[in-house]
Amino acid sequence: MLNVFAMIFGNKNDREVKRYKKRANAITALESKYENLSDEALQKSFEELKQSVINEEKSLDDVLNDSFALTREASKRILGMRHFDVQLIGGMVLHDGRIAEMKTGEGKTLVATLPVILNAMTGKGVHVVTVNDYLAQRDAKELEKLYNFFGFSVGVILGEIKDDLERKEQYNCDITYGTNNEFAFDYLRSNMTLDIQEKVQRGHNFVIVDEVDSILIDEARTPLIISGPANHKNADYVKSNQIALQLEKGELIEPKSPDEKPYSTGDFTVDEKNRTILITEQGIAKAEKLYGVENMYSLENAMLSHNLDQALKANYIFEKDVDYVVKDNEVIIVDEFTGRLSEGRRFSDGLHQALEAKEGVEIQEESQTLADVTFQNYFRMYNKLAGMTGTAQTEATEFAEIYNLDVVSIPTNVPIARLDKNDLIYKSEREKFNAVCAKIKEYNKKGQPVLVGTASIEKSELLHSLLTKEKIPHTVLNAKQHEKEGKIIEKAGEKGAVTIATNMAGRGVDIKLTKETLELGGLAIIGTERHESRRIDNQLRGRSGRQGDVGESQFYLSLEDNLLRIFGSDKISNIMDRLGIEEGEHIESRMVTRAVENAQKKVESMHFESRKHLLEYDDVANEQRKVIYRFRDELLDPEFDISSKLEENRAEYVQNLLSEAEIIDGMPAEDFNYDFVVQRLKEELNLVVEKDDIVSSSYEELENKLTDMIKTIYEDKMSIAAPEQKSEIERILYLQILDNAWREHLYSMDTLKTGIGLRGYNQKDPLVEYKKESYNMFIDLIASIKHEIIKVLFTIQLQSQEDAQKEQEAIEKMRAEMEEANENLQTNFEETKIEKKEKRIARNEPCPCGSGKKYKNCCGKSGPKRGLVAGN
Repeated sequence: MLNVFAMIFGNKNDREVKRYKKRANAITALESKYENLSDEALQKSFEELKQSVINEEKSLDDVLNDSFALTREASKRILGMRHFDVQLIGGMVLHDGRIAEMKTGEGKTLVATLPVILNAMTGKGVHVVTVNDYLAQRDAKELEKLYNFFGFSVGVILGEIKDDLERKEQYNCDITYGTNNEFAFDYLRSNMTLDIQEKVQRGHNFVIVDEVDSILIDEARTPLIISGPANHKNADYVKSNQIALQLEKGELIEPKSPDEKPYSTGDFTVDEKNRTILITEQGIAKAEKLYGVENMYSLENAMLSHNLDQALKANYIFEKDVDYVVKDNEVIIVDEFTGRLSEGRRFSDGLHQALEAKEGVEIQEESQTLADVTFQNYFRMYNKLAGMTGTAQTEATEFAEIYNLDVVSIPTNVPIARLDKNDLIYKSEREKFNAVCAKIKEYNKKGQPVLVGTASIEKSELLHSLLTKEKIPHTVLNAKQHEKEGKIIEKAGEKGAVTIATNMAGRGVDIKLTKETLELGGLAIIGTERHESRRIDNQLRGRSGRQGDVGESQFYLSLEDNLLRIFGSDKISNIMDRLGIEEGEHIESRMVTRAVENAQKKVESMHFESRKHLLEYDDVANEQRKVIYRFRDELLDPEFDISSKLEENRAEYVQNLLSEAEIIDGMPAEDFNYDFVVQRLKEELNLVVEKDDIVSSSYEELENKLTDMIKTIYEDKMSIAAPEQKSEIERILYLQILDNAWREHLYSMDTLKTGIGLRGYNQKDPLVEYKKESYNMFIDLIASIKHEIIKVLFTIQLQSQEDAQKEQEAIEKMRAEMEEANENLQTNFEETKIEKKEKRIARNEPCPCGSGKKYKNCCGKSGPKRGLVAGN
């Protein structure tokens, strides 16, 4: 019934496209109005629209038709490109905060100019995110003239820009291009500064993400982390690696009858589907013996089991030249979706160190998280998020659930003429690659260009060696040559070109064909393996047949391919046996292709759950992150009333102090534990208080006495500093305490997350437990920050400018004397010598600075101090 309804009225996507098409026709109707205007008249018309938006007389939706028509006309004149009607539809989809699915070669870069120019009218900034620096720079440079025509400035955020002022200038432009990593890292770095002027980003208004599936899906499995050296013990990864290699790999034996239970042989088993390791009882006993411990799972040995698990994963799940490469004595991650090297990224939880131990390279010290965010939570901060890609429908559910983004599939400007053939299945990988090699030779002989997609560096190099033996000229594009990718891809459409590429996700460079190569059949695509994600296969196919060009595509598979081997090659193997398939022969069946697609759906579903799981945990941290960063922004604001905040903190400090002393409102005054209060004030605030000074007749009186006393003493001490200096000291110290506490909290959260899964064995939901525990930890964090700032501000020592000047002069005098005494000696250790001379002054002698105080009570308190703030 539903199918009949869809046939008559069209599905939801068709109805949406039809609605947009109607408006695209209205925009096209305006073409005659604007094409006869001069450049100055066009600019004047646009400026009027812009002012009406700024003055809030009209909304962006109200001016969309005229803005799009003006942009199209300006593009014709400046870029020599006129937007097709389907590109107008794409622009409207993006403006509505949705995902525009447009096939490769449909001109998505030009499509983005329509909503970018429209949304830039507000003056709040528009961000365009690309997958690499090259594309960000290329797009910004190519489109800058168009944006400048309408009076908009254009910025580009590149990894090579190190100067914060320069980055800030780029963000202050009306339109800013950059990569997802640069935008997200700048957000984290901006929330680690001590000065509001050092924050480079000005807000998150509207963002368009190019290759949205690659960025928001593929790369979203790993959070972005800014880390620093951990103050925690480094584990012995080398020893764990040696022990892992001494353990025997077994297998899980499935029961033959319902009464039996599955059991494992050997010391451990590998679950390739879920990429996990299960250590058997036998393996635990053997590992404990090798480690020399009685119980590997006791509290003091807690890290041993974790390190062994990571060492086993490194050796039996993670493959060199597939998951990572070793380059310049470093282990570098290979992005599984783009095939590029992920420079600077490291696997977490000690896995990267385990890989370094496996490969015998230098093990870099463990680090701790200083700031982190997932791409999901970063991009959800924008007021409006939109994206474009050639392949999004397969992930439509995830886009809707995680980002609240609809996917609209936009028809191609010209119908697709590419021929997509059924998959060919071979028994062994050797037979498959021989067949691929023969097919490439056939294409090459007639001059038809071929693009061959492989799933790993290892497979691309295997094919490279086969083609070299056959003397077929070719180029290889994988993680090891990714710097040259633009040039390699550009030439992939030339006559006789054979290009081997490790994945084609988000390459961003069109393969253009000549008239001669089109006559030879266009670009031929050969896939040597099905990827875990259908999108990556579709992206490979989509490289051929752009703008109605002819072309063809076909995948060559074998029963030894990871996807088929892990997800049910038995059925296909049985079919091949029944058909009597001989050496080198294949089967071609739509049923088999469907079976492969079902396997891909299973893996995609598994990855979705993995990303969702990551996000569910990060959502907990994200709410906390928002609270901390919001308060940080308040502290950075020069107008923030920090005195009132500290007054609140003092009141809370007193309330907590009385609570610890078990003094509660309503209890008899004679029962108040004054001794505890006096002792705690001395310990924490170095404040000497006589018991008689705080004796009170009620809880309220005691609370007020303590609060007023602490405030009076504090204000009296801080009166040396000018009001603006006092605020600056308070602000900087508050920020430092906040940042240090937040970093320690992140470390504790990481530790909690690592072990929380074990709660599942106790019939408890780990996520619920994590939420509960992390909430309590966060409440403790806020309380400890408030407590710490009162303690630190109360114990710092301020010097008058006069004392500071005298002290500085005395230090300079001592330095001059020391220099004179040692003028004939080398002065490499000058600072050390000065320190030694300063230390020779007896503690009870008058201080050489001339203050009249004893040295121990002046400059000798904790070594020389300079400036306004000096610690006690």
